[in-house]
Amino acid sequence: MAEVASPVTVGIVDDAASSAAASKKKAAFFDVDNTIIRGASSYHLAKELRRRKFFGTRDIIKFGIIQARYLIQGENKKNIDQVRERALALVKGHTQAEVVACGEDVYDAVLGLRIFPGTKEIIDEHLANGDEVWFITASPVEVGELIARRLGATGALGTVGEVVDGVYTGKMIGNMMHGKAKADAIRQLATERNLDLAASYAYSDSLNDLPMMKLVGHPRPINPDGKLKAYAKKMGWSTAEFRNKRITGHPIRTTAIAGGAWVFGLVVRAIRRSFKKRVERIIIIK
Repeated sequence: MAEVASPVTVGIVDDAASSAAASKKKAAFFDVDNTIIRGASSYHLAKELRRRKFFGTRDIIKFGIIQARYLIQGENKKNIDQVRERALALVKGHTQAEVVACGEDVYDAVLGLRIFPGTKEIIDEHLANGDEVWFITASPVEVGELIARRLGATGALGTVGEVVDGVYTGKMIGNMMHGKAKADAIRQLATERNLDLAASYAYSDSLNDLPMMKLVGHPRPINPDGKLKAYAKKMGWSTAEFRNKRITGHPIRTTAIAGGAWVFGLVVRAIRRSFKKRVERIIIIK
């Protein structure tokens, strides 16, 4: 992630320098999942972490129960907090370097192949125009920073897990980067980097990002879910559709279903392996 420079106070400047300092920059803010990348980036990271034995079947079952509750009861702060806390617990005790290295491999093997070409063109256009480009995601900030770096963006803001001496503690710093938290983070970033939000753009697929999109002068839904598409039509916002096949329903819940299916599959396979081992022991004993 690009470092944010600290404010510098200058005693005397000439008129030209003063005018340049006062001018604000445009920026483009992009959600990541289903906007830049098809599907959930953290889902693919979790699959690879599981393969590398960061967590076991028992952890998956617990996470699956939380996912099921999330699907049944819908999205609310309590359920989001539970998903967040469980996800952070899965990497507790592991080093940040391990997770970043895993993310690099996942990008090369999966994520880089799932980028929407249409969204990539928009990103490149903003960069060519000299705009700052920021990825704003509820996924771990390490994932957002990785994708931003690979695509040449300015930086990324995401959910931050506490790291002490290079190791994850299982705690979170600040709020999950979701909904209103995205808008709050963008406001702070705009102040720090002298960004003109009225001249800036925001891209997302979900109505959950409405606070972020209403913050800028140019909201542009990409691959919008049903609710965002209806809202955009009402507001007269232009939209872009880059999916070959429309995915209906709420994107986060669609992702949760995919994650739940993966969890179920892992549990079933674990049970089969356990049963097979028991049968083999019985045969050996006999």
